[in-house]
Amino acid sequence: MTMNTRLDTVFAALADPTRRMILSMLLEDDMAVTDVAAPFDMSLAAISKHLTILAQAGLISQEKRGRVKWCKLEPDALREASVWMQGFGQFEPVNLDAFERFLAQELPDQETPGEA
Repeated sequence: MTMNTRLDTVFAALADPTRRMILSMLLEDDMAVTDVAAPFDMSLAAISKHLTILAQAGLISQEKRGRVKWCKLEPDALREASVWMQGFGQFEPVNLDAFERFLAQELPDQETPGEA
């Protein structure tokens, strides 16, 4: 699976508010599927579909303990998406005063903005 495909899968899983709420719930602790389903006004089958999508995206893992299926948040699952998103915040805001001083030094014969 390529990075873009993995990111697409993760962001598609995160696009649904129910799935985001499930992830928030799993931040606290591992939960049984029935406990995950409890606060939602939907069938257990519908919650299971959401959990399957989260698991396919690698955001959670599921394991059977006895007769109970447990869900666990995968802590590193969002790392790649987070690194990708941080790339958009890497640029510092431009300090216009410093830029104007730089231009005045580099182009001393030119009028700088604001001088007329």
